[in-house]
Amino acid sequence: MEPIIIEGTPKTPSVRFDAKQGLVEIKGRSIPENSVEFYKPLVDWLEQYAGVPAERTVVNIHLEYFNTSSSKCILDVFKKLEAIHKAKNEVLVNWYYEEDDEDMLEAGEDYESIIRIPFKMIEVED
Repeated sequence: MEPIIIEGTPKTPSVRFDAKQGLVEIKGRSIPENSVEFYKPLVDWLEQYAGVPAERTVVNIHLEYFNTSSSKCILDVFKKLEAIHKAKNEVLVNWYYEEDDEDMLEAGEDYESIIRIPFKMIEVED
């Protein structure tokens, strides 16, 4: 499978999905004009990846901000990862948040309560 590597912009996060390394990474700001259009290739890629996942998939989410439409798309990404996890593959989510960013911590906790995958909340200093 070809990796997906997208450079971040002021409105879209940088993305790195690498099947060989079992790495799924989304970093930055997610306020694209059309969230569904931005995230659809990522969800499709995960659908394909679910057929032949790495033994261990590490998911690094380090968003400084995302809008409501992105939050739905991010949930779709997590649902695909949850399916991989349910198929008895190891999936670990590292949810990074800035030390004073209660909202981002809460967002991670909200996803964790919906999706049955182990989450690790990681505080980073500004």
